[in-house]
Amino acid sequence: MSVPGLVVSAPMRDGFENVLSDGALALVAALHREFEPRRRQLLADRVARAQRIDAGERPDFLRHTRSVREGEWAIAPIPQALECRRVEITGPVERKMIINALNSGADSYMADFEDSNAPNWDNQIQGQINLIDAVRRRISFSSPDGRIYRLNEKIATLLIRPRGWHLDEKHVLVDGERVSGGLFDFAVFMYHNGRELARRGEGPFFYLPKLESHLEARLWNDLFVFTQDELGVPRGTIKATVLIETILAAFEMDEILYELREHSAGLNAGRWDYIFSCIKKFRSNRSFCLADRGQVTMTAPFMRAYALLLVKTCHRRGAPAMGGMAAQIPIKNDPKANEAALAKVREDKLREVTDGCDGTWVAHPGLVPIAKEVFDEHMPRPNQYDRQRPDVSVSAKDLLDFRPEGPITEAGLRNNISVGIQYLGAWLAGNGCVPVFNLMEDAATAEISRSQIWQWMRSPKGKLADGRKVTRELFGTLLAEELPKVRTYLGDAAWKAGKYEDGAKLFEKITTDDRYVEFLTLPAYDFVD
Repeated sequence: MSVPGLVVSAPMRDGFENVLSDGALALVAALHREFEPRRRQLLADRVARAQRIDAGERPDFLRHTRSVREGEWAIAPIPQALECRRVEITGPVERKMIINALNSGADSYMADFEDSNAPNWDNQIQGQINLIDAVRRRISFSSPDGRIYRLNEKIATLLIRPRGWHLDEKHVLVDGERVSGGLFDFAVFMYHNGRELARRGEGPFFYLPKLESHLEARLWNDLFVFTQDELGVPRGTIKATVLIETILAAFEMDEILYELREHSAGLNAGRWDYIFSCIKKFRSNRSFCLADRGQVTMTAPFMRAYALLLVKTCHRRGAPAMGGMAAQIPIKNDPKANEAALAKVREDKLREVTDGCDGTWVAHPGLVPIAKEVFDEHMPRPNQYDRQRPDVSVSAKDLLDFRPEGPITEAGLRNNISVGIQYLGAWLAGNGCVPVFNLMEDAATAEISRSQIWQWMRSPKGKLADGRKVTRELFGTLLAEELPKVRTYLGDAAWKAGKYEDGAKLFEKITTDDRYVEFLTLPAYDFVD
């Protein structure tokens, strides 16, 4: 490696030199120097906006972008490879999972460097190796039991989710500064695969996480233009779907589509992060409180408003409107419980397709046929962009109608604690996609768990259904009780493979600390290699 001003301070394992080539790292350096000042300013703008909300400001639609919302415009045409996305599966960039996801029968697969991936160095670089092999259809995996996994002839369309703007890649410095994790993921993937995918008409396609404003979308768009010019890829070849998973982005859906209109592939209802964002942004509001996580469904008033507004906004602009995640996983040893779980999936997907969504997400290959069946029945065409939803009218008040406020139960509090321990314990050991109580948990659901407890402890409304106040003392007592239960639930082998005691300590620290941590992955990242 000989890129001036760039330093990689991490082990170079076998094959890593092919990913971290001079060309790829030169692109990383060029993007960092061009765009890092804007990223830092946008992160500072997030802090300032959060402080205004803490002081009582209520989010609203932007006055100065009214002409964008009321104007007649559309995004650029959607490429054929993205016309039908009725079922998308997601998962981390682990080799076997990539093969299974591409072979799952889903229309698309989002390979995730973000919430379902623990961003240690090996995961990030091995993930890039895996995707280079997948793009070229040479990826394979040999399991310990002798089975060999290879790609089928027909596979899902590949989309990539880089890390959000808030995350750094601590192992790569340019001019003495850490580079953006998302910029690094994007640049390395684009350098190795962008021209190949463009040549085939299969991409490159991306998902963009955690955006809080149209200015953050503008940054991505400018980065796309710069990169396409650097690599000799025609402008507009990159297409990106934005996850609307923050309460502030919900007020700027039109503006986000407008900023990315040459590169847009629509919006997605990132429901779990959206709930987390609502708790985070209103954590200091004494009148704000949400019920147990399990009670906050897509039929809650604020969630219903957000989902319908997303469909209406997308279809007005000729853009795909993608539904949210079904986190259930098949329950093999309990047929009755399994059927109940699958019934919830069917109900959820039926609501989405009849609302007007053009596709949906699942977390497990076993759910692909169920979601596909529902969408095939109610959406026989590849999409339903022409369903305009003139009947939908969503106000700022609707988006801020935070109900239900109760019940908050001891069982719900204990579940949040257990999820937090199990997720962080696995994440610290390198696994960011964790099955917990028959749900596939990622960073978003762990964020809800710790944020709810943090807020319940500090809100006058944070009381259990039996009248007890959620306090640090109650939390500490239940945490001490739940940790050994986790060990029993997991079994000795899984317990030893994780770092659950460390996870419990970190979970306790960030939940009891009066300074709210914006993302649990920020302090957790200090503990990974």
